[in-house]
Parts: sequence; C-alpha cells; structure tokens
Amino acid sequence: MVNVTLFSQILQKINRNIFARVIKEYSTDKHNKGINSWTHLVTMLFGQFAKCQSIREITNGLLSISGNLNHLGIQRKSPSKSSLSYINATRDWQMFRELFFSLYEDFQKRGYFQRKKFKGIKKKIFMLDSTIISVCIKVFDWAKYKKEKGAIKLHTLLDYDGCMPKYVYMTDGKKADVKHANYMLLPESSVIVADRAYTDFKMLYRWMKEKIIFVIKLKDAIKYEQVKEFPLPEGKDEHILKDEKIRLTGVDTKDHYPECLRRVVVYSETEKADVEIITNNFSWTAQTISELYKQRWSIETFFKELKQHLKIKSFLGTTENAMWIQIWTALITLLLLKYLKEISKYGWSLSNLIAFLRMNLFVKILLTEWLDNPFKPPEDLSMKLRQENLF
Repeated sequence: MVNVTLFSQILQKINRNIFARVIKEYSTDKHNKGINSWTHLVTMLFGQFAKCQSIREITNGLLSISGNLNHLGIQRKSPSKSSLSYINATRDWQMFRELFFSLYEDFQKRGYFQRKKFKGIKKKIFMLDSTIISVCIKVFDWAKYKKEKGAIKLHTLLDYDGCMPKYVYMTDGKKADVKHANYMLLPESSVIVADRAYTDFKMLYRWMKEKIIFVIKLKDAIKYEQVKEFPLPEGKDEHILKDEKIRLTGVDTKDHYPECLRRVVVYSETEKADVEIITNNFSWTAQTISELYKQRWSIETFFKELKQHLKIKSFLGTTENAMWIQIWTALITLLLLKYLKEISKYGWSLSNLIAFLRMNLFVKILLTEWLDNPFKPPEDLSMKLRQENLF
C-alpha cells in the first residue's frame, strides 16, 4: 500500500540535485528565518495545484494536512500567513525562474517535450507574443494601462518543442510588443513566428543579419512591389493563394529593410479570411511557411492554459518580487502537469488532469497507476486479507 499522497509523489519529480544547485547559486537559504526554500516552493506549488484564492487559503490548507508535511519534505511547521507574505516579498524570485528553466532542460534531456512536427527543420522554433493581465491600478500604481485601469503584460518567447517559455518578461500594460522585442536577445539561427504587432522592418533586418528566420503576419498598410511570382502547387494545398518575392517601397520601410522578402497569402479557416505572411526564407515550401504561422496559435493556447487552470489572473502579493514568484511557480506547476500528461497512458486533457488532481491531491495511491487508470477504485486490502485467511 502506498503511504504517500499524490501531491508528495508529484514533488518527487523535481530533481533535488538541480534544486540544491539553484539554492546554492542564489543563496536563498541564507538568513531564511526557519522557512527554507524547499518549504517556500512546496507552499507556493500547493497554492497553484489547489488554486487557492488567498495566502490564508494556502496556509490553512497546509495546516489541515499537518500529518503529511514530512512526506512533502517540510521538516518543521508550515508557514504562517505573515511569514509567507514576508518571504514572497523578500526571497529572490530569480531562484524560481532558474529552477523552472533547469527542470525544463532536464526533462528535455531525458526525452520529454520533444518536437512533434517540423522535424526536418533543424533550427529551434519560437513563438513570440504577449498577454495582458488586469490588476487594480490603486494597488499596482506602476502598472499603467488605461486611465482608470491597470494591467501587466507578459512578453513571452515560447519554445515550440515543448510549448513552454524560453523567456518571460513583465512590463506595464502600455508597453508596446515591438518596443520590447527590440531589446530581446534572440537565439542566433533560430526561427521566430509572430503576429503583425512585431512588424518592425528595422528590427527584422537586424534579425536577418543575425541569421534568424522570421515568419510574421504582414500589416495591411505596408507598400511593396512584386519582383517575382512563384508557381503554386497543383492539385493540393489549395488554401495557398499566392507565393511571391517582393520589395518594400514605402518611404521608411525600403530603407529599414533594403533586401527582398517573400510574401505568402493563405486562406485561414480559423480567421475565415486571407492571411498575408512575410518571411526571409526562400527555400521552404509555401505549405511549410503556412503551417509554421498556423502553429503560432500554440502560444495562444499556452496563455489560455496559464490563465484558466492556474493562479495567475490575480496576485497574492503587491510587490513585484511576490508577483514574479507567483508567475514562476505557476510555470513550474504547468511544467509538472505537462510532464504527468506525457508519461500517462490515459488520454488526459490538461483541464481534466488538473481538475482531478485538485480533488485527489492528498489521496494515497500510486501516482503512475492513478495517471494510467484514474477511475479504477483502490484495492480493498482488508477484503483481500479476509479472503486469503479463508484458505
């Protein structure tokens, strides 16, 4: 019989050697006042898995399972409300960020979160976008958005291989996507897929010089002339309407991007309209360009998963440090959930997996058995022993 809870077994999926290295690097256990980094992490992960609405809910929830704290690696008592608020405001949030990236890299090295499409493209593929999260302007007075409304914006570079972020940065809601993108250091020789908000030809020309391939939706107002038209595939890929080489003719754009571009026009079933895509790649087929842009929706799906299933739309602390800790623990939670989904033989959707986990976090059953067959009732050992005694 398993003597530890599902939540405890999920925590065991976190490589403690990686965790120890990160703690040592950021010295987050120095002067910890009794609440070490592991206890802090477990507490915040519990808040995410249980989707607690306040710090009080988190601390009371842990108090209610005091008998199982040793199984969670918490050696002393669980944090109080005031203690949790204090360490969220003061402990270095970068430790949680480094832990996320280290765990993600470790999972990929072990064969998880691998690319399922575009295996012929050897370059790394990233989706670039941002999402808005509303906040109270009176509490978060730095998060400017509209006159009487506050918001933060999470600028995200999503790794297509595992659909998890390679880069996340928080700004006020008014920060333009393209302005922030100009400051980002993108991996050289990678592929960037983005919406038309990132149509800055000066930036795109710099990317081209850095051997970055971009696939971006073209703005309607951009002026250009056709240099050459490429033949369309006959009898297939009928959604591809045009494939051509163009040269920019606008007063500023032709100076900002003096080279030729490729323009592919496709009909999008999702948008029910023609979509114009530009790229600096002339060797891939138009179908590949079309499919790459279509996969941009993976970042929209990621934002939806993050907002709907985890505690991210409202914050437990008012300081920037506390907000970052909550964001990165949400991402660590999502990483663990996607890992559990990958190793399971049952066809979980992410929403069903997290909903069922919330109802069974402290049930004592083998995690792998529960993941593979969640509706199988636990074996009644007492009945089994009575039956054995009969013989």
